[in-house]
Amino acid sequence: MTTFDFRKSSYSNGTQECVEVATNVPGAVAIRDSKKPDGPILQFTPAAWAAFHAKLIK
Repeated sequence: MTTFDFRKSSYSNGTQECVEVATNVPGAVAIRDSKKPDGPILQFTPAAWAAFHAKLIK
C-alpha cells in the first residue's frame, strides 16, 4: 500500500477550501480534501497534474 505524505496546498484558503497534495511517491501526485482525510484520494501522473495545474493558473 502506498503511503502519501500530504501537505496543505498553497491554493487552500485555510478555512473553507482545504486541499492537500502529496508528491512524495515517484510517478504520482495525490490530492485529497483535508476535512476528510480518510475519504477518497485522487491520483494523477506528474504530467497530467502539470497539465491540469497549467489550466488552473491561466
